[in-house]
Amino acid sequence: MTVRLLDFHADWCGPCKTQDPILEEIQENLGDAFELQKVNVDEDQDVANQYQVRSLPTLIVENDEGVVDRFVGVTQREDIEAALSEAGA
Repeated sequence: MTVRLLDFHADWCGPCKTQDPILEEIQENLGDAFELQKVNVDEDQDVANQYQVRSLPTLIVENDEGVVDRFVGVTQREDIEAALSEAGA
């Protein structure tokens, strides 16, 4: 099963810069258990609209069955890792 973490962000978003090190840490810990996709909302508005992203940062955890969890705002590592685990990572 493929598990994806979509990180909706923008270069001008301060909280997004706070979220980045947390995501990097998770990626170091879980490695290939999930796929991190960074989505710049200024460049990929269609994808942001598809997922109805209205605030930044927004993190969406999904697997082959669909969206498992959604976080809006800076989210702590433990919460993200729990959602990834629930999705099958």
